Amino acid sequence: MFNDIGALEIVTLVVLAVLIFGPDKLPKVIQDISRTIRKIREFSDSAKADIRDELGPEFKDFEFDDLNPKKFIRKQLDNDELGLKEIRNGFDLKKEMNEVADAVHGRDSDSSDAAKEASAASSGGARVDMQKKPAEPQKLDSGDRPPFDADAT
Repeated sequence: MFNDIGALEIVTLVVLAVLIFGPDKLPKVIQDISRTIRKIREFSDSAKADIRDELGPEFKDFEFDDLNPKKFIRKQLDNDELGLKEIRNGFDLKKEMNEVADAVHGRDSDSSDAAKEASAASSGGARVDMQKKPAEPQKLDSGDRPPFDADAT
């Protein structure tokens, strides 16, 4: 809980506590704080036990730490029932981002076009050539309406 507090911070807190409460009241304040923390922990433990009892036997291995999003995702990624490891290993994010950055900046990437086509085929999606210039827009007469573009609205 207090892993990032150093020795200097602890000494400062002790000196402040002595100055604020005085040496005669400090032991009682520490007892009151520790008693309150103990009651809060007991309340939390009993609430967790009540929730486990209400969930039933199918959730007997349920841990409240699993509700932490980082731990939940890590646990789901370790569980390979859905084949997530195969998907994760088949996708090289750094390579994809470098290719996009090269295309945006108009540079030739180090890999050949054949390697790009192979990676496009392996990723399962069609690749858009960002270096190719789009076709020139059609000239409209004064009475013609421009074509409707749903993505532009």
